[in-house]
Amino acid sequence: MSSTAFRNPTPVRPSSPRRSMLTRNQRPAWLVPVIGAAAVVVGAALAALLGFSTALWAVLAAVVFLVAAPVVVSVIEGGRKGADSLMTYLVYTAFVLAVIPLISVIWTVLANGLPGLTSNLLLTSMNGVTGATDNAAAAGDGPVLGGAYHAIVGTVSITFWATLLSVPIGLLTAIYLVEYSKGGWLGRGITFFVDVMTGIPSIVAGLFAAAFFGLLLGPSTRFGFVAAVALTVLMIPTVVKNTEEMLKIVPNELREAAYALGVRKWRTIIKVVIPTAISGIASGVTLAIARVIGETAPLLVTAGFATAINWNSFSGWMTTLPTFIYYQIMTPTSPTNPDPSQQRAWAAALLLILIVMLLNLVARLVARAFAPKTAGR
Repeated sequence: MSSTAFRNPTPVRPSSPRRSMLTRNQRPAWLVPVIGAAAVVVGAALAALLGFSTALWAVLAAVVFLVAAPVVVSVIEGGRKGADSLMTYLVYTAFVLAVIPLISVIWTVLANGLPGLTSNLLLTSMNGVTGATDNAAAAGDGPVLGGAYHAIVGTVSITFWATLLSVPIGLLTAIYLVEYSKGGWLGRGITFFVDVMTGIPSIVAGLFAAAFFGLLLGPSTRFGFVAAVALTVLMIPTVVKNTEEMLKIVPNELREAAYALGVRKWRTIIKVVIPTAISGIASGVTLAIARVIGETAPLLVTAGFATAINWNSFSGWMTTLPTFIYYQIMTPTSPTNPDPSQQRAWAAALLLILIVMLLNLVARLVARAFAPKTAGR
């Protein structure tokens, strides 16, 4: 026999019965999409019988799919695969239900806010804008005058002071709870009061700040720093809880390695623990800022409302974007022609969302800049 026969043997192909044994009791790849398409059709038919609407159509189609798909999979692949597919499709459905309101809010704010997001909104205030101005704009005699520049200044100023007050307090509190308290009575007391502060209504924080500064400076004291103190009360619990969780997940081996080299505890915390957890800490601070930047009630009782620009957080009333939106909707500049005020309100709402998105981007950049460097970076 020649050596060629051993070098190039004829490939042995599996027989068709063998291939069918491997693929038997497995659903084809096209099965679930076909069931989904059929569920859409059946959902539309059922919705037409009950009084058609898009929401009803979507709900009925989802119900039909969640019932039909696991049953078909169970028939083909068995009960275990059917139960697994049911849970998988329920997770997907929950994700879609969570995303739909978010997409709806973003779409609504974009559709209503983009027409009013102009340079006039960003660079002018409401000082001097009257109902006659809005009447003229509604009649087509000119653009919508008046903007939210003073509210942007107030939002940035008050949020800056609140962050400057709350972040050091919250960070140091979390460091004490994780690194020093060791489950002592003081640590347990701090944890209890932080949990209580997490659930207090925002208006209570505003009343506390207003009453505190009323005792110090007299009744009806309202300016930007008072509002910053109210927001600080709301921010501190969020900063403490997030920072505490981030510090807890830092491996103890890192601390022990630093101690073995003779590094003092405070320097280990600054140079090892905090840089390791800085990504989560930055995310927690951003979450705290996003938590308070949209507050309205505590600011109404602490900072008041103004139509002119005020750069001084320690004197005079200030306006923020949430209070600006509230007054534009509830008390339009021209009660007979509220459309210009509503346009300003929607544009200010879009601007507030953009600010929160920018804060999240900044937090990610800060976390990336200060995170520990690895060999791959």
